[in-house]
This record gives sequence, C-alpha cells and structure tokens, in this order.
Amino acid sequence: MQRRDILLGAVAGSPALLGGTAALSQDAVTDPYAPVAFTADTVAQKARELAGQPFRRRPADLPRQLDRLDYDGYRKIRFDAAQAWWSDPELPFRMQPHHRGFLFKDRVDLFEVVEGQASRIRFRPGQFRYEDVEAPGEDSDIGFAGFRLLAPLNRPDHFDELASFLGATYFRALGRGNVYGISARGLAIRTADPQGEEFPAFTAFWLEKPKPGDASAVIHALLDSQSVTGAYRITVTPGDTTLTEVQATLFPRQDVANLGIAPATSMFFFGPQDRDGVSDYRPSVHDSDGLLMRTGRGEQIWRPLSNPRDLQVSGFQDATPRGFGLLQRNRAFAEYQDLGADYHRRPSLWVEPLQDWGAGEVRLVEIPTQSEIHDNIAALWAPAATLKANTPFELRYRLHWSAAEMSDGRLVRFTTTRVGAAGERSRLFVLDTPPVLSGPDDAAPEVKVETSAGNVQNVVLQPNRETGGMRLVFELNPGSARTVELRARLLRGETPISESWAFRWTA
Repeated sequence: MQRRDILLGAVAGSPALLGGTAALSQDAVTDPYAPVAFTADTVAQKARELAGQPFRRRPADLPRQLDRLDYDGYRKIRFDAAQAWWSDPELPFRMQPHHRGFLFKDRVDLFEVVEGQASRIRFRPGQFRYEDVEAPGEDSDIGFAGFRLLAPLNRPDHFDELASFLGATYFRALGRGNVYGISARGLAIRTADPQGEEFPAFTAFWLEKPKPGDASAVIHALLDSQSVTGAYRITVTPGDTTLTEVQATLFPRQDVANLGIAPATSMFFFGPQDRDGVSDYRPSVHDSDGLLMRTGRGEQIWRPLSNPRDLQVSGFQDATPRGFGLLQRNRAFAEYQDLGADYHRRPSLWVEPLQDWGAGEVRLVEIPTQSEIHDNIAALWAPAATLKANTPFELRYRLHWSAAEMSDGRLVRFTTTRVGAAGERSRLFVLDTPPVLSGPDDAAPEVKVETSAGNVQNVVLQPNRETGGMRLVFELNPGSARTVELRARLLRGETPISESWAFRWTA
C-alpha cells in the first residue's frame, strides 16, 4: 500500500451506509452468523427493498485506538496470510480481509457462499498482526473494510495479489507483470459537479468459494447511496490481461441526472507534454498518460493527459461507444527512471461495453495536483438519459487490466507527445509514432492538423530514422486565445491511416 492509495480512501471514506447491514440482519435475527439461502437474485432483492427505504448513514463505531490511527499506524496492521480463506492448495484463489481504521472506517460485511448457503465471515483480532497498535477486544465484532483476492498470477507456485476492494466502490486489479496503479469504481454520481460529488459505497460482499479448476472468482456486492442502490456481480479472471466483468442492476431512489458508468480514477503528475514548472530527475510521473476512445462510428481518438492549472472537464459525445480507457502507453523504464514506483509496469484499464449504451459522452476530468500521491484524473461514460426514480437500470461491461492495448492495430498510433516553446508566443508540438510498415511505393501520408483558435504553421511529417516510426511537428500560435482544442491525423486520400490525436492547450 502506498501513501497515494491511502489518500484515495479520503474520498472513499465519506460517511458510510447503514441500510445494507440493516437489510442483511433480517436474514438471521437470532444468529447473524448462521448460514442462510443465497441465490442469483438475493442481492438484487435486498437492493430493491433498500431502495424503498430512506437512506441512512452508518456510524463508524470503531474502538478509539482504530478511529485515531494515522497512515503509519494503519500500515502496522497486517492480515496473517496463514489464515487466508480458501488456503486448500487445490483451490485457485485465496481471500484476505482488509482491517478497518484510519481513513477506511466504514464497516463492510463479508459473506462466504458455499453450495447455495451464505455465511457471514466473523471478524477476529487473531486474524491480524498488530505492531505497536492496540488490538480490539476478543469479542469485538467490527467487521472489515474490504478484501483482497490472490491467485497464481505471475507463476504457478505463488499466490500473488490479484485484486483489491477497499473504500466506497473502488477496486483495482492486476494483469500479469503489473503493479497497482489505476482504480475502477462501481459507480460515480455528480463527478466534478458544482453541487459536489456523491460517493456510493459497497456495503456488503458475498464471495463464492471457488472450486478446483475454476478459472474465475465470482463476487456479489450491495451498493447504497443517497440516490441509488444496486446489486453487482463481478467476475474476476486472471491472466496476461485480467478481466473483471460487471453485471449490475441499479435501483434509483430518485431521478439521477449526472451519472458516471464504469468510472476509472488515475494519476497524471507530469510527462513530456506537460512539464511546465517541474524540477524532477524523472522524465515522466504518471499511472496513465492518455485517454483512448473507440467511438460508435469507428473512430479511434487518443487524448494525452495533462496536469492543468485549473480544473478541466472534457466531453467526447458519442452513441453506442465501442470502448474507452485510461492507458499507460509508454512502457519503457527509460521513460520514468523510477526504481521504486515502477510506473512502466502500471496497468492500463479498458472499458468494453457489453450492451448498447445509447447516447452520451466519454467524460474526462483533470484536476490540478502538486504531488504524485493524489489521484487527479477521472474518466467515465455519462449517459445522456436521466435515471428515473423507481425504474431499475441494467448495466453490463467488461474491464481489461493489462500492459496490452485494446487499440485498432490497423491504425498508426501517436505514442509520445512533447510540447515546448517555439519563439516568444508559439508552442511547438512533436508527435512520435512507433515503427510503421510501408511498401517501397507508398507515398507519404497527408497530414491534417485542425485548431479551434489561433493558427497552426510549419507542419512537417518526417521519418524518424532512430525508431523507424514517423515524427509530426507543428507550431501553434494561439493569438489571444486562452484555450485551444487541437486535432491531428494522417490520411491517404480520404481514408485515415492513424488514430485522431486530440489535445487541449491552455495558457
């Protein structure tokens, strides 16, 4: 766990949600740990019933020593790996709960599902190791903050951490060879809205015990917030690209207009396209360097990220999108030079809709930050339609966590964007592509660069003899404009042979 991960919990640590546990306790009035029947409809039924009740916040109810934990103290509480659930060597997954404390104060109830019966997992202090932290009493029933899944991801004889669910609806996963970076969320409401954001939370999880030979782990989750409840089924399949398939039914308590579907949260501090005021030995510091979109019309758009001086919100309108995601495109250690953070190993996160999402927009939020410990980037699908109160809403999509890229391999990509001064008023843009295969008689492609303000000049496309790719160079004179939207692409005749490069320059 890194310091930035904890700060993520400052957002996730909004006052928690009482309704989930209130509904669950009806299942076992006499003994909350007695097994009860569990079916594919159990969580949806609970979410539907909960949506008919007023929203209630859950009190933290933590022992004082845990309520007052700081970051360093929280790190001194560790789960005893020898007590992990599903430790039978024949089983393909293991589970370890997260302890409550510090910013992760909200209680999350965990249930194990075995052959159609769900049993609440009991918290016991003996499951954890406490270093210089007073353990809660033996009879304490404080529940958990979340959990992590482990699997033989990188080699067959070792269980690596595969995924973690901790704080609000945040969760993360790893493809083979990755280290943690970007996070997903179950749902976003009013992100970057002047009214302030509403943070739904997963209040309970039902974890299906895996069987020998299972390729996937299945997780059910109950979501609650002021505006909506939800029932989620998340299937986690490890691999070079780890997949998390999400099936959800939302039950709005009220009309919800500013909804974010499949939201991702990441960090961009600086890179070659945005180094103004940076004094750092590293060339780049980020978990993601760009937003990739494949529109319903088949266009591929690449938008390099920035760390702006002021909050920036961009909307890319579309209908029936084919996918979008925040990518870590540059994979060379030389691009980062950080032996501790391993930014070159952070996963990209690609969202693949499994249904027609209709009209809406891919929304990108870029928040100013002065440090790499803050997640300052968000990307999500914002549907044009409003969720109507008392009308269930179905969701299906798949998340890809990997170093691989879900782009159209037939198109030339712009892998690096560099920006610098070009005289007193202009800015110089340098765009590089990877090696390009072409025949001996192929003519140089046509370059199309468009600007919303000012003018573009000195446009040059030339072979890059060092890489085998191409380099596109141009100058922007913004004139009096404070914000300029730029687009560039390569064509042969009327046919694009590259993705569309999009960039917002701000004074």
